[in-house]
Amino acid sequence: MDGDFMAAMRRTLDLTKSGDLGTATRQIQAALSGSGDAPHAEAAAEPDPKPKRTAATASRVEDAEIVDETPPRRRARKPLGATLDALRRRPRATGGAMPELADGAVWDRRRHAGRFGARDVRVHIPASVAAEGAAGLIVMLHGCTQTPEDFAIGTAMGRQAEDHRLVVAYPAQDRSANAQGCWAWFQPADQGRGGESALIAEMAGQIATEFAVPDGRVFVAGLSAGGAMAAVTAAAHPEVFGAAGVHSGLAPGAARDMVSAFAAMRGDGTAAQPGPTMPMILFHGDADRTVAPAAADWGTRDLDTPATDAPANHGRRVRRTVGRTMAGGAVEVWRIAGAGHAWSGGDPRGSYADAAGPDASAEMVRFFLGLS
Repeated sequence: MDGDFMAAMRRTLDLTKSGDLGTATRQIQAALSGSGDAPHAEAAAEPDPKPKRTAATASRVEDAEIVDETPPRRRARKPLGATLDALRRRPRATGGAMPELADGAVWDRRRHAGRFGARDVRVHIPASVAAEGAAGLIVMLHGCTQTPEDFAIGTAMGRQAEDHRLVVAYPAQDRSANAQGCWAWFQPADQGRGGESALIAEMAGQIATEFAVPDGRVFVAGLSAGGAMAAVTAAAHPEVFGAAGVHSGLAPGAARDMVSAFAAMRGDGTAAQPGPTMPMILFHGDADRTVAPAAADWGTRDLDTPATDAPANHGRRVRRTVGRTMAGGAVEVWRIAGAGHAWSGGDPRGSYADAAGPDASAEMVRFFLGLS
């Protein structure tokens, strides 16, 4: 890690502590892109306070808060004006909209509380599950600044849930744990069998028991910080999860603190990351400016007899590597030409969603349910 990058991270922390969130974000973006110094506060234009997330703009949105680890309780009290300004500029992509449901489906609001903490969670119970029982459970982990409703809309996973009799749980990261709603994928205490990883696994186990989900049919998936957390959680709890889906995320253990998290997002250190140890499907755009495409390299490492093909009819050029872990678990890595930091094949009414294919939700479900 070079000295300029470390210096940039120190400036970012100083700006964040002083309440200058706009300049701090631009500093992060400049550091990650390697473009040199960020603009000075007095010279920089303020961003649109409520940027519209559409298919055309999703790939240009920078999720710079993917590692914002400082909870509000540790921050010095800021002036009221600065607090209001930060709230105005925080993305609210769907304006509180709700995901569309089929007739007879339920969007259940719950509060999970257990040994490892408490989180709100939304549980989508399709009408097909109510009629015929659950064929599986997918736990969907949103990215930074997103909500369960926003993520459900953007991924359109509800359509897959209805078609395949899948219960889908959308946990909500508590803003008291992370001010931007980021999962703690880069914190050592949350990477093993404790912390947020254990909280998510415990939640999944309880929901799976409630709906009599068959053994081996509990999965976890996520985007960005949520994708990184999905990889962490599945690797730490293979007795709970049969597979994971990682979209625009990072490898388990890719970072151990905030500084190394920024480095991992930039693509540093990827050569040292071991490959998957369990069934895994990864998606990453080659135009992602927030999490470097190299962050997906771990997915093809240590595979037994990998093969690469180019699936057609997906809206974009795709290069897919298929193989198996040394333990025999299936792995697929999809690299998408021209795609940015957004859920591929998603609904642009949600944030960080790109309507152009491939349809990541459909391919994840196909992969999950095809496991033997």
